[in-house]
Parts: sequence; C-alpha cells; structure tokens
Amino acid sequence: MVANEVKELAQETARATEDVTARVAAIEGDTTRAVTAIAAITARIGQVNDYQTAIAATVEQQAATTAEMAGNIAEVASGRRDIAEGIGVVSGAVDGTRQSVTVSHRAADELNATARRLTGLVGRFRV
Repeated sequence: MVANEVKELAQETARATEDVTARVAAIEGDTTRAVTAIAAITARIGQVNDYQTAIAATVEQQAATTAEMAGNIAEVASGRRDIAEGIGVVSGAVDGTRQSVTVSHRAADELNATARRLTGLVGRFRV
C-alpha cells in the first residue's frame, strides 16, 4: 500500500510539474509577446517624436517666413511713403517751374511790348 501511495504521489508530482512547466511556458510566451508589443510601441513613440520634431521645424520655418514677409511689407510701405513724398516734391517743383514760366512769359510779353514801343519811338527819330 505504501508503494501505491508513493506511486500516486509520484504521478501527482509529475502532473503538477507538467502543469507548472506549461504555465511557465505560457508566461514566457506572454512575456515575449509583451516585449514585442512594448518594442512596437517604443518604435511608434519614436516615429511620433520624429513627426513632432518635423512639425516644430516647419512651424519655426513658417514663423521665420512670416516675419520676413512682414518686414518686406513694412519696407514696401516705407518705400511707398518715400515715393509719395518724392512725388510731392516733384509736384511742388513743377508748380514752382510753372509759376516761373508764367512770370517769364509775362516778362517776355512786357519786354516785347516795350520793344515795340521803342521801335516806334526810334522810327520817329529817323534823319
């Protein structure tokens, strides 16, 4: 009878050992799958980080371009003001020239009238 009990105990121990071995194998499989999943997640996080870095660089580049455009617009506006001031100066010079031409024209008319009178007077004194 003791031999029978020892035999049953040995069989039970063998079954328990197989069960523990199966459970350890299952845990190892689960661990392998978990490690693979974690590696995939880590790779995906790296990709997301790369995307964020690229997006940040693009945003910085767009900000720099926008700032440059704003500077160019300000420069164009300043140039436009300078041109408007230049046109004002030229317009003033044209007005001054026109007034001078008008005065010169009047003086020429008066000189012409004086020359005619002198010609008339000289014509009377002929010998």
